[in-house]
Amino acid sequence: MLLRENTPLLPYNTFGLEAQAAHFIEIQSVAELNQALQSGIRPVFILGGGSNILLTQDMPGLVVRNRIRGISVVRRFKNRVWVRVGGGEVWHDFVQWAVSQDFGGVENMSLIPGSVGAAPVQNIGAYGVELKDVFVNLEAVDLATGRARQFSRPACHFGYRDSFFKREGKGRYCITSVTFSLSTRQHRLNTSYGDIHKTLENMGVQHPTLAAISEAVIRIRSSKLPDPAVIGNCGSFFKNPETDRAVLERIQKTHPNAPHYPLPDGRVKIPAGWLIEQCGWKGKRVGNTGSYEKQALVLVNYGGATGQEVKALALAIIESVEKSFGVRLEAEVNMI
Repeated sequence: MLLRENTPLLPYNTFGLEAQAAHFIEIQSVAELNQALQSGIRPVFILGGGSNILLTQDMPGLVVRNRIRGISVVRRFKNRVWVRVGGGEVWHDFVQWAVSQDFGGVENMSLIPGSVGAAPVQNIGAYGVELKDVFVNLEAVDLATGRARQFSRPACHFGYRDSFFKREGKGRYCITSVTFSLSTRQHRLNTSYGDIHKTLENMGVQHPTLAAISEAVIRIRSSKLPDPAVIGNCGSFFKNPETDRAVLERIQKTHPNAPHYPLPDGRVKIPAGWLIEQCGWKGKRVGNTGSYEKQALVLVNYGGATGQEVKALALAIIESVEKSFGVRLEAEVNMI
């Protein structure tokens, strides 16, 4: 464990933005985390995979990169297992491991970038499945006291791309492990969302398996989202807005075929990418940044962009969509 000063964060954020950490350290255990906290350097910022942050300035204090690894089955039931995963594990690596074990529940979330420890913060989700659906509990360390604490599912206050850790608990904890409940038999396969069913047909799959669904999701995501190693990005930049049906009905007066998805509470979810595209942003380049040509929901760094440039583009898109549709988009990405 080495404490470094004035460390470039370019290799640690998928937007490919230049920024520096006044102090930087990588930890591989809870003991090393506590040792880092004892340095007294404040504030402390926990960095996972760097795939959901927009760095708009240099980072003061101490940036801690969570590299706590390990995947293990901790309990077995008739049709399920509980699997504990280190917060520093790469999310997609964990999904691939689960699929290889024929453990079901996370296959629809294949290829989501980031770390396992960051996943509950965002309550990540894709293609009809969210993390909360397979969540048991997590262990976290209080950055102020160094004390370990376990959070149950209710304590996490999960919402759509939201949790306790994005609100009241923001910046207060480092998630060191997460425990998931996965099926071992009688899997409930979800192939109805998005293009999964169509992609499976194109793959020649008549009887879907966990591995086939995972592969289908990987193909879909790869076709729509740019590789951060080639074009800097954080995936979906905005949440899909959830709004009253009256808002949808107003939009349908001018856009009768506006896509939408009903919610259990009677409201509807409208794809943010569609709203952005209707406002003319899809594929539009502004300086060194822009909206991706294949998916308007993705903001990209074509090279040399600053965090402030990306932020300015995001705010311009938010204002444009609100002016055109009366719907205010909310960033999914954490703007630092």
